[in-house]
Amino acid sequence: MSDSLLLVAMLVVPAVGAAVVAALPRANTALARQLALGVSLVVLVLAVLATVAFDPDGDRFQLTTSVPWIEGFGVDFALGVDGIALVMLLLVGVLVPVVVLASWRDEPTGRRSMRTFFAWLLLLEACMVGVFAATDVFLFYVFFEAMLVPMYFLVGSFGGPRRQYAAVKFFLYSLVGGLVMLAAVIGLYVVSEAAGDGTFAFESLRQLDIDPAAQRLLFLGFFVAFAIKAPLVPLHTWLPDAGAEAPIGGAVLLVGVLDKVGTFGFLRYCLPLFPDASREFAPLVLVLAVAGVLYAALLAMGQSDMKRLVSYTSIAHFGFIALGVFAFTTEAGTGAVLYMVNHGIATGLLFLVVGMLIARGGSRLVGDYGGVATRAPKLAGVFLVAGLASLALPGTNSFVSEFLVLIGSFPTRPVFTVLATVGIILAALYVLLLYQRTMHGPPRGVLFPADDEPAPAPAGGAHGATATLTAPTPAARATARLRDLTRRETAVVAPLVALVIVLGVYPQPLIRLIEPAVAATMSDVGADPAGVDAPTEGTD
Repeated sequence: MSDSLLLVAMLVVPAVGAAVVAALPRANTALARQLALGVSLVVLVLAVLATVAFDPDGDRFQLTTSVPWIEGFGVDFALGVDGIALVMLLLVGVLVPVVVLASWRDEPTGRRSMRTFFAWLLLLEACMVGVFAATDVFLFYVFFEAMLVPMYFLVGSFGGPRRQYAAVKFFLYSLVGGLVMLAAVIGLYVVSEAAGDGTFAFESLRQLDIDPAAQRLLFLGFFVAFAIKAPLVPLHTWLPDAGAEAPIGGAVLLVGVLDKVGTFGFLRYCLPLFPDASREFAPLVLVLAVAGVLYAALLAMGQSDMKRLVSYTSIAHFGFIALGVFAFTTEAGTGAVLYMVNHGIATGLLFLVVGMLIARGGSRLVGDYGGVATRAPKLAGVFLVAGLASLALPGTNSFVSEFLVLIGSFPTRPVFTVLATVGIILAALYVLLLYQRTMHGPPRGVLFPADDEPAPAPAGGAHGATATLTAPTPAARATARLRDLTRRETAVVAPLVALVIVLGVYPQPLIRLIEPAVAATMSDVGADPAGVDAPTEGTD
């Protein structure tokens, strides 16, 4: 296959796979699973081949292909990747097969079938590939909006008890942001037409000399859409609801990939296309970023719902990513992109383990669990690895990216960087408290024996009528009779655990891909690659 067709294949294969799976008979769930897994693995192989074909020292955008689409408006179906987009495609390629395996035994809610679930999942994968690979701004917008549809149905049809509310909230927030961006996309085309050549091609738009006043308006149009998607405080409220109510597979992709589109958009579009406005609005963005780090961490500590807790941790982590992007140094920007990948791996793993625990206990509440490590040591061990990666312990993948963000941001943004480091302490608190409450201590409610142990008489008489004992919850019963990871579940988490460790020890291959693209972006925004000439606090 020609290198120029790799991205086209990555887009077409899951889209066709989604159509084939959707056309299967309703009862043929087994074949739907197998097809979905096969298609997602093909996309992973294509992503690896694209990585092999990519030259970090070559042109900024590679593996390009472009054909006219709407010629009257200068719209092309144009695909290409730089190092930033390439690592995001690798993340998509890794997570989707993991999600398919994780959802292998899921049962549908209501009248929905799992065949439909896997069809939406593959369509979502195609949209995610398109959003990261598009080099035409209008085409990017099309995929940006198209992503909403499969995710809306994944949450609204296969989610938890409040799935309809969460799905509608997610859709409305994202749709409003998308419409604001559409106005900015049209404005960008008008500006390019006034310059003599109406176009949506990213490379052509990047070379325009846009009036500062117009830059401000266009920047805000793109920024609002990306800030909602990221999400940055105070535009974040859709994520805890969507993350809590989405099926576990959908939640993994929601926090692992979809919200990365926001921070990817900052780097790909806001900084190169509107450099003056980016520098002008950077202090405001950094205030929102640091506020998100601290505010979301505090909210995570107070959550009783495990899925909401993990969702709030994602909001806190995105504050670090935004800090790295708007510090305007190559080191911090490289750390931000690496953080996007590592966050997808670590938080995806954490969501999977939480989902496995909920499947066993039938409850999302932290207080319904305890003592899981004594009954399911492998599950507890993976939970610990995921938690330590989430708090960026040295030796895990997130540490390297967080360290690069902080050390790269400090020379230009010392106050914001120091404030953001407080979030590291808070992260240790909410992760370790979650682990201690669920994995250690006795089961909540009353202690129940394992299947081969006799049940003790409850304290306080035959009916257990004491003021200190309560009726056991389903999760408490499940904790005592808990089974450990099955072979399928081990296969689900093993790749992510391996990546947490490998990228924590040796992240250089990804850094090698990312750094040249980030350096080019910082050059676009007028920042010195080392950050020496970047604006510092007090001089913005």
